Amino acid sequence: MKVLVIAEKPDMGRNIAAAIEPRAVNKRTYLEGETYIITWAIGHLIGLAEPDVYDDKYKKWNINHLPIIPEEFRLIPNPKTKDQLQIIGELAKRCDSLVNACDAGREGQHIFALITRYLKLTQPVKRLWISDLTPETIKRGFAELREGAEFANLTSAARARSEADWLIGMNGSRAFTTKHNTLLSVGRVQTPVLALLYERTKLIESFDSLVFYDLEAYFKQHETEYRGIWQGDRLTDKEKAEELFNKVNNKTGFVREYEVKDTREYPFKLYDLTLLQRDGNARYGFSAKKTLDIAQALYEKHKVITYPRTNSNYVNEANIPEMHKVLSSLQGTSYDSLVKGADRSIVHKNNKAICNPAKVEDHHAIMPTGRRASNLSADEHKLFDLIIRRFISQFYPPAQYKVHTVLTEVSGETFKTNVKELLDKGWKVIYEDLQHEKQASKRKAKNDKQEEEEEEETEVSEPFSVIQGDPSHCFNAEIKEKQTQPPKYYTEGTLLKAMESAGKNVEDEELRDVMKDSGLGTPATRAATIERLKTVGYIEAQGKRLMITQKGRTAIDLIRSAGVELLTSPEMTGQWEHRLNQIARGDATDQAFIQQVKRFAWFIVDKVKAQSSASQADFGEQSRTGKGNDDAKSRTKGKTSASSSSSKQGQTKTRASAKTKADSQLQANGGVTIIGTCPREGCGGSIFLGKKGYGCSHYKSGCGFVIWKESCGRTLTDTQVKALITKGETAKLKMKNEDGTSTDGRIVMIDKNTGKIEVQIGEGR
Repeated sequence: MKVLVIAEKPDMGRNIAAAIEPRAVNKRTYLEGETYIITWAIGHLIGLAEPDVYDDKYKKWNINHLPIIPEEFRLIPNPKTKDQLQIIGELAKRCDSLVNACDAGREGQHIFALITRYLKLTQPVKRLWISDLTPETIKRGFAELREGAEFANLTSAARARSEADWLIGMNGSRAFTTKHNTLLSVGRVQTPVLALLYERTKLIESFDSLVFYDLEAYFKQHETEYRGIWQGDRLTDKEKAEELFNKVNNKTGFVREYEVKDTREYPFKLYDLTLLQRDGNARYGFSAKKTLDIAQALYEKHKVITYPRTNSNYVNEANIPEMHKVLSSLQGTSYDSLVKGADRSIVHKNNKAICNPAKVEDHHAIMPTGRRASNLSADEHKLFDLIIRRFISQFYPPAQYKVHTVLTEVSGETFKTNVKELLDKGWKVIYEDLQHEKQASKRKAKNDKQEEEEEEETEVSEPFSVIQGDPSHCFNAEIKEKQTQPPKYYTEGTLLKAMESAGKNVEDEELRDVMKDSGLGTPATRAATIERLKTVGYIEAQGKRLMITQKGRTAIDLIRSAGVELLTSPEMTGQWEHRLNQIARGDATDQAFIQQVKRFAWFIVDKVKAQSSASQADFGEQSRTGKGNDDAKSRTKGKTSASSSSSKQGQTKTRASAKTKADSQLQANGGVTIIGTCPREGCGGSIFLGKKGYGCSHYKSGCGFVIWKESCGRTLTDTQVKALITKGETAKLKMKNEDGTSTDGRIVMIDKNTGKIEVQIGEGR
């Protein structure tokens, strides 16, 4: 009998056949040779069954039917690819052993395991575990096939991940959707990622900018001119800054301290998928999904890079000779001059910045394969170029600098100067011809907190020196008015970085390696998570910025107010991801993990049942008011993405035509909630929710209408404010008297020009 090889996709299957069975007969859905039959899975052929497969009652979403906790998860074929699944089953009957040739990772392992579980295949299994699809690597992989049993723990981790996502996603989404009559998607990974965007937006909106002043002085000592920054507490008083200016300008001081240190900047590490996605976004504006798709094409179609879905920046000892061969293969290409400048002695097995087997689990870092690239699209070339340059840089020495620190004293005041003198460009010559590379390098090397330090440092290529103790004349001074800046909105690149470290601001490379085990999702799934948040209307892209929508804000508010804030916790989800990695290594059991997830599903449902229903107005334009049941039904069929997206676009377009210029600016601001039309006679502006209250969009034109959010002894809701500006009063409310007793009353507007309101006890006017 023959050996059945199951690849993950058709292209992979054909590549394998070309390497091990070059004379195999093409039977359209498989290729058959003398020893092997090679077929493929077309991605996920099988998934976990929807709830209604277990019981018809689940066809209608009902919170009283929750939680749904299957005793044994059932599998169901993908109806679009069931014919291919049937073919695999028929081919298996003709074979006495199997080779799992799906992607060498957790998801590839899961795809193969689902097929064998559903078809009840019992043949012995071997595992093909390779990192690129060149014929040489495929042949070597088949010569070194591993026992399928070696990957039992990885299979358990993949199954646990799939079932955990089902339990949290299915129960959480159904609970919140039915409770609040609006499609609310909840997920083990997507919800804490949304929470990261929510928290960043709140920080930006609540940020109060502070004006301060920097005093810069320009000195000359002998033939050397340099700039210094005044040292002292931050100057917030302009008069104080002007006093200091007059005190030092055109005065002579002296160099009190002078220190010189040699420093080196080493090449950035080889790419893992997340770093590649971050660079693709920063340099070319590629979304995480686009970078992944391009990298996958470079790997599968063109075979010019190694396996891209890796989380490692290092290689094994066995890869060192390959790296030298790949470098040689680049001779005679457009990178020829860079290859000639390379120092091969730098790349060896003892260079732990490159070769570190302890930090390589499934796959080594992304590298070129040595195969000549041809017929690449413009975007494919851009990404391939990044990978090639990063690879060649490993063969170059560090850039070398002298860092000069000068403290100059004039009229009793101290000024600090940092000068970075370039001695040798080293690996940075590789990027000289890339536009904006210098700025991009600085952005990657420094975090936001170091931006002020960047301004204080001057980089020069000519020699610099001063003499300690000698006079130095301040020939000019300048006061610069500045403002403290809020945190930046997330881009896909910076969000990927946050996901990798479970929301922690991790700059240190060593700590980044440690955090990889406990991030949000995996390198292979993070792009899909971001796309999912866009699809369900929780976030939207404005240029490179990712902006949370009103629906996204409300979703987080509801989850937290229900008492299940753990669902929004990046740290908790990071711990779950860490536990899945422990399962894959055999250091934890999948049964204990799933029991914990089941308990959490019960907890979510119990909390949501006790929650009050939200107003439809709270969800903004992204929700489909009054369509909760329709959305729920389409959610079970996996079709909500398109309907939600098209609905949102249609509503936005219709409303935009009626907006004033001021309103349009408010909408573009991202996440601003428009409540209604300003009630002040003749104004015509829109009332929107600001940081502390509800104001008019025509405030710059003089409209002073405002209703403070904290008013009348309570926190007003959007619904209550809308009632005030349209009807002049709220619905009947429970009001507290001074003695603590309750009584019925309303909040009424007593001045439409200013927004003044007061409590009225009784049945109203």
